[in-house]
Amino acid sequence: SSPGSTMIRSNILWGVKARAASSIRSSLTGHAPAFGSRKPQPAPSGWSANTLGRLNGVRLASSGTPSLLQVDISEGIATITLKDDKKRNALSSEMMGQLADTLNGFQDEKTVKVAILRHDGKVFSSGHDLKELHLRQQTEGSTDPVFSLCTKLMLSVRRVRYPVIAEIGGLATAGGCQLVASCDLAIASEDASFATPGVAIGLFCTTPGVALARNMHPKQAMEMLLTGDKIPAKQAVDMGLINKVVPADKLREATKEIARKIAAAPSETIKIGKAAFYMQIATPDLDSAYQFAQGVMVDNMGRPDATEGIGAFIEKREPKWVS
Repeated sequence: SSPGSTMIRSNILWGVKARAASSIRSSLTGHAPAFGSRKPQPAPSGWSANTLGRLNGVRLASSGTPSLLQVDISEGIATITLKDDKKRNALSSEMMGQLADTLNGFQDEKTVKVAILRHDGKVFSSGHDLKELHLRQQTEGSTDPVFSLCTKLMLSVRRVRYPVIAEIGGLATAGGCQLVASCDLAIASEDASFATPGVAIGLFCTTPGVALARNMHPKQAMEMLLTGDKIPAKQAVDMGLINKVVPADKLREATKEIARKIAAAPSETIKIGKAAFYMQIATPDLDSAYQFAQGVMVDNMGRPDATEGIGAFIEKREPKWVS
């Protein structure tokens, strides 16, 4: 991983020191971890040559391995659709690898300011591919590579410079629920539902619990994990798992509306804000969190977009963003 992502991990694990604010510039210039040595492959139609050139190592379609994703870019919004409906968009190693490569591939693509993660079919994602897990356990004696890739995917969602919005129009279970919880925002239809039912098959949803416990009260998360009960969308809002619920026929536009608002903001400001938000949240000491946030704002104030935005406000004109 890059120096920037290493610094982010270090700050989260050990707490943000008073001097962290002065080094925020270096921590925000890094990239999310790359995944393997995948060769560049043909991408969906509609992508610019510039975009294709920047997607280092993204595999969206390869010989004998059809793409499990559809990617469209418009208005600064990258819409990523999970398209493995036959397997209920299970988080197989192939699916997780393609998704991680795609998210990381947009790190240097300036035309992408926000991403929407949506799905085909009635299931957002059913979680891990249990047949794959069973086969690996029986033949290799360990499923560590699969869960390791899943962890890297969830961390990539959190660490990419741009916000990722989950658009859920159906069921999200186990690792699929974890993916929703890992996204920066989540919008669901009224008929969407969420569950972590691993306990029913003897495999506790321990890794999904990491994401759940950081979105809702621990006791609510533990109830989902212990019972495996399915949670309707409206209850998921009250629990803090998702942001809002809309009618199914309004879901696409409701998600796009939020994405457009984000895309209208300067990219560097969003990048600074997203990274800093999660870093201060991970700092248990209030004084240290404020010291860090104060330093970030001081640094942010010196950036070109802040100069332009504040100047435009004072002069009563529309800003012309640099990023």
